[in-house]
Amino acid sequence: MQNTIRILMAIIIIVAIGINISCKKSDPVNPALPGENPFNNGSNERNMIVVLSDMHLGADINYAECNENRATLETLLYQIRGAATVKELVIAGDLIDEWFVPAEVDTYAGKGQSDFVQRVAATNKGVFDAFNAIIKDGKILVTYVPGNHDLAITAESVSLILPGINQARENQQGLGTYSPDGCPKLAIEHGHRYNFFCAPDPFSNKDIAPGSIMPPGYFFTRIATQHVIENCKTPGDEMPIVTPNTTGDASQYLVYVYWQVWQGLMSSLPVNEKFSDKMIVTNIDGYTQNYSINDLMPSQSITDGFIDMNLYKGIMENWDDRQNINNVPTYITLKDAISKSASNGATDSMALSQYFLNSDSDKRIVIFGHTHDPKIQEFKNLDLQKCIYANSGTWIDDNKTADTKMNFIVVTPQNNDASSQTYVKLYYCDDMGINEKSAESLRY
Repeated sequence: MQNTIRILMAIIIIVAIGINISCKKSDPVNPALPGENPFNNGSNERNMIVVLSDMHLGADINYAECNENRATLETLLYQIRGAATVKELVIAGDLIDEWFVPAEVDTYAGKGQSDFVQRVAATNKGVFDAFNAIIKDGKILVTYVPGNHDLAITAESVSLILPGINQARENQQGLGTYSPDGCPKLAIEHGHRYNFFCAPDPFSNKDIAPGSIMPPGYFFTRIATQHVIENCKTPGDEMPIVTPNTTGDASQYLVYVYWQVWQGLMSSLPVNEKFSDKMIVTNIDGYTQNYSINDLMPSQSITDGFIDMNLYKGIMENWDDRQNINNVPTYITLKDAISKSASNGATDSMALSQYFLNSDSDKRIVIFGHTHDPKIQEFKNLDLQKCIYANSGTWIDDNKTADTKMNFIVVTPQNNDASSQTYVKLYYCDDMGINEKSAESLRY
């Protein structure tokens, strides 16, 4: 009898433990990653602002850039949801990825954008469930700011999969800058408006694709994704050579520099296809035709002669018009815009030239995404006051090092105490959990 009782008690204990474990595994309300607690502000005041960017969530995990890191992202989002100190969550661009799609794939699968974004949400259901849970709770304001990989995604499409989300948008589709309530000295934007290859371009191909704003970086990314899925080591074709136009025309010289950028890209990211193959399927943002690499690269019929272009003809001449319509305060020279387009440092320096050294700006803290290069950097403004630039990094699976992926920024605003500071902290997640990468503070 005693043995029977012991066995029954053991079974009850095992069952109880099993139920407890099961509940912990299935309860997504307040999980927490190990490591540091980034949401401790020393009080219960709900004032912290979290900035995430560059999640690059795609419709097909066979080529989407964020796959392995999604589980950690989901857990972090539920941790943010349960944090009594978080006031706002800002998505600083490239949440949805329309660009990182193999060249031969029809992005919309013969349908439209609304179907595409719903496929993205279904493929990344856990992440979108977490975002929507935060939005539905109503305790934390969730704000979306467009990036370049989702610049053609409309406000209606975002609301379709994230109902109730706040959107920080400008008149020009694909752009937005956000200053959270109570933080007028803080500006958050993706950072792509300053990049020649990534800023919205409503001018260059308006006769080919009416209404389109896709810049040349879109087509490059489609080709680069083709390279990735093919794992191509040897190019399938010999690159046509272009030489400088001896006429001395300034615009022609810059077209040649533009060709050099494309040459470098295609040399480092070769594909199996011929340069003349119509391998890039569009049916997106006003484009209806298939295009070849030759359609994108400048070409020349005779050595040292006129350099012509098919797609993006006139992109040199309309650069200032692009900057104007894209609300760029301090214009960037065309030469710098082209030659420095691949430089992360050039993007970082835009915080200085467009904000801190701009007499019309009063911002002291600027946060970009875009470069996938997480950092915090100190600058001085025109009044020699300390300013902080931060980059929120990325969530793609493959980036440089462990501390340059699964990143996020936390801003803790100052209070009325004269000694209080506004803190900007950069974090990354790894197998050990959450780690602080760098931090800065100032008082304004």
